[in-house]
Amino acid sequence: MKYRNVGKSGLKVSEIAVGSWMTDLAGTDKVQTAEETIRYAYENGVNFFDCADAYSGGEAEKFLGRVLKDYRRSSLVVSSKVYFPTGDKANERGLSRKHIIENLDRSLKNMQMDYLDLYYCHRYDESTPMEETLRTLSGLVDQGKILYYGVSEEWGGARLEEAQRIISDYRLHPMTVIQPQYHMMDRYIEHEIMGICEKYGIGITPFSPLAQGLLTGKYKKNQPYPEGSRATHQADKQINNLLTDENLNKVEALEKIADELGVTMSVLALSWILRKDIVSSVITGASKKTQLESNLAASGFVIPADALADIEKILDFTRFERHVG
Repeated sequence: MKYRNVGKSGLKVSEIAVGSWMTDLAGTDKVQTAEETIRYAYENGVNFFDCADAYSGGEAEKFLGRVLKDYRRSSLVVSSKVYFPTGDKANERGLSRKHIIENLDRSLKNMQMDYLDLYYCHRYDESTPMEETLRTLSGLVDQGKILYYGVSEEWGGARLEEAQRIISDYRLHPMTVIQPQYHMMDRYIEHEIMGICEKYGIGITPFSPLAQGLLTGKYKKNQPYPEGSRATHQADKQINNLLTDENLNKVEALEKIADELGVTMSVLALSWILRKDIVSSVITGASKKTQLESNLAASGFVIPADALADIEKILDFTRFERHVG
């Protein structure tokens, strides 16, 4: 397993991380499988484990904490997130000072830990001044309850630039990391967010790198969805929106490149993300050991330049640039 620094910080994380959602682990067998997967990850060099206070009403944090307590805290990089409702009252949501402080304490209790390495704003809160949110997070760094902080979705280029202005004006601890969605079929962060991260030395830890399973190659055009896959049981059917003929044709073409390189489609997709130096780690959602075994092989695998060029032709992505005059 190879490791990278998170942005310009000194924190080192494994190139492959494991996220714990717990949203589909009803039943003892599935919980046991998830625990075995996390232990296998740790034993094979993964040090970065991601969660959020809203996942399964806090049960995901409790599950992850129970498993990780068997390992030295100094050997782990653990993250969680705050924003979504954790109760039905007015202040039990968002990015106010009150909700952040109370929910961080809740997350630490759930995970049986004294501090979190990374703490993300899960979404952007229109109802709270950005200054309040950032000053609260920086204060938690001063207290040692979190070591670094960052943001996830809905923090576009303008908001990231505004955050940097506030951080500079108030001499706050820097924003260290962002966690956006990023994969071969969704490259929106390449329009401006990735450049801003490079400018300020903010690391990127993408989630959903396999497009909810599309980029594993298990979905085939004109064939039934695999039994037990997200397309057959996911409540919000997000994956189904990705299963277009256009995307399936692209995956079929990409699989040929993976075959030529002697790797799985998953390895190709993950290592394609890791081609960018600003990417610190890729957060995978493997729920069983066999999936994780494949994902781990992406660490250190470098896609040859000619194959990268062929991939770009298949993906047919055009970065948006606004020119004036």
